[in-house]
Amino acid sequence: MKKSIFALLAVATIFATGCVKTVSDTRSFSTTWSKDSVAGRYQRSLDQVYQASVAVIQSNGVLVNEYIPHDTTNSVRSLQGRVNDRKVWIRVESIDTKTTQVDVQSLNKWGRADLELVHQLEKEIALQLAR
Repeated sequence: MKKSIFALLAVATIFATGCVKTVSDTRSFSTTWSKDSVAGRYQRSLDQVYQASVAVIQSNGVLVNEYIPHDTTNSVRSLQGRVNDRKVWIRVESIDTKTTQVDVQSLNKWGRADLELVHQLEKEIALQLAR
């Protein structure tokens, strides 16, 4: 009886946590419902912001994947990396010809948000663009 109750609670916990949609339009396991991403807008081209994002990920960790999301045009690019044993997703989107938005999201291996890392990476992208 105790095993079946434990199994039922484990299944309920898995369904309660579930998957979240990442900023790069993929899905990932998450156990948090709090804010897990930060956005920043820059007066730079899409290519400049994307190259700065790639440089920041490579200097802090490992770049895992670069791609263009399926349901978008070439005005959106995404990348996935690992920094300090956390999954990091970055979406770079052209708002207009002069403005580009970058969204940074991070989850640890247990699915919890890491806002400190997200803020750090977003600021490093801004500093990389200022160089």
